[in-house]
Amino acid sequence: MTSIALYSIKGGVGKTAAAVNLAYLAAESGAPTLLIDLDPQSAATFYFRIRTPKKHSQDRLIRGGKKMEKNIRETDFPLLHLLPADFSYRNLDITLDGMKRSKKRLKELLQSLKDEYRYVFFDCPPNITLVSENVFVAADIILLPVIPTILSMRTYETLLRFFSESGLKAGKIRPYFSMVEKRKKMHGQMMEETGTKGDPFLENYIPYLSEVEKMGLYRAPLVYKKPASVAAQAYRRLWEELREKEV
Repeated sequence: MTSIALYSIKGGVGKTAAAVNLAYLAAESGAPTLLIDLDPQSAATFYFRIRTPKKHSQDRLIRGGKKMEKNIRETDFPLLHLLPADFSYRNLDITLDGMKRSKKRLKELLQSLKDEYRYVFFDCPPNITLVSENVFVAADIILLPVIPTILSMRTYETLLRFFSESGLKAGKIRPYFSMVEKRKKMHGQMMEETGTKGDPFLENYIPYLSEVEKMGLYRAPLVYKKPASVAAQAYRRLWEELREKEV
């Protein structure tokens, strides 16, 4: 099983859209796939037209095992399952802080799923919190969407420093450019400069297009609803690159 986290310190960078589309593509390839929505805003859950079970909560997530697994739901797409988010996740940091092995809890929860799924994706809330640190430990790959601007690049550098200071493996971070507008001179310059510095950015990027925002209307992965669209093809190329290099 390979675990892949879509994570960013800041919001609004296309993280959830990527999680939804890449998870769909993983399942489309014939691999049993689970998407775990960790964001209390529940955007990934909304995209798949799934309601959070009434009895599901942060406590059920943290307990793991059957308490967690009984809340996993099938999506409308073969081999793709979803563990929905719940608004109680907003207190997940507080709950984790009072537990033993508080930074390894999520990794331990995955053990019961390793024989069921080839891929597990996490859609993560923004900021660096105890939930984030759990993701950093549990994930094999951390996909980091970065808008090609100075402030967004600073968040990438901040994350690298945090990993260094915390003794975490920075090699699992795989940044890629997101919400790219090639007509903007700064975007082009930032992407060129990054290429010359040797940063481990993936070659493929996701453009800034309104069709991605329309996922909220479709409530389905863009690569399913509009497979021939420019953005859908960009997600497909990103997934193919990731599979070839990483998974």
